[in-house]
Amino acid sequence: MNFTALLLIITLFCGVSFILNRTIRFNGNTSYFFEFLASLFPILFIVLFIRSFVFEPFRIPSGSMIPTLLVGDFILVNKYKYGLRVPLTNKLIYENEYPNRGDVVVFQFPENTKINYIKRVVGIPGDRVEYINKNLFINGTQLSLQKFNDHDSLNMNLSNQIIYIENTGNKEYLILNNPDRGIDFKFNVPEDNYFVLGDNRDNSNDSRYWGTVHKNNLIGEAFMIWMYWNPQSEVKIFDRVGKDIE
Repeated sequence: MNFTALLLIITLFCGVSFILNRTIRFNGNTSYFFEFLASLFPILFIVLFIRSFVFEPFRIPSGSMIPTLLVGDFILVNKYKYGLRVPLTNKLIYENEYPNRGDVVVFQFPENTKINYIKRVVGIPGDRVEYINKNLFINGTQLSLQKFNDHDSLNMNLSNQIIYIENTGNKEYLILNNPDRGIDFKFNVPEDNYFVLGDNRDNSNDSRYWGTVHKNNLIGEAFMIWMYWNPQSEVKIFDRVGKDIE
């Protein structure tokens, strides 16, 4: 059982207690018990509403989005940006905006919707996406790629890998390339689907291997790191907290 389901059950139970506490007179310890549960209902309801329709926290478990996101980053996701969805089922009931190239999105993994992934959108519906010799092409146009030299500012041990600044035209961000790894590919993005890649280009399980993400699988856009915790890393907590996700 995931956290949202557990929170929903507890909120419903406290909601029933809230109603009973106002309609039935209880005595002694029973009265105190129902009063306590009833007092929790407004708080839990607000938390459930915000988590289901506005913002939801996630933790980064892998390095597929290095250098943008690190293992141990706790992020906030804007769930309203791409529309309203039914809690638990993620069924889309109201469309808002559509993802743009460069957006960092959280979504249900197409091959197992119980698992959430986070990647960067590089191809939108109708795009022709090509990756040739470490260069990304969208509809025949190569994305701007510049070498990033200020490695010390990132406080990361990236060994022999190379960091680049990639630009989609409306968003600029860092990517990580391993000169000894990588595959070329060509892909046409279907209607209502999005092609996603990890910023750690040569160490990411993404659309190159399992295809595109349908709009119904989207959860929201990641926009901020609110906490960081990884005892095995030398990165300082406050170097990460509060950072916007570009």
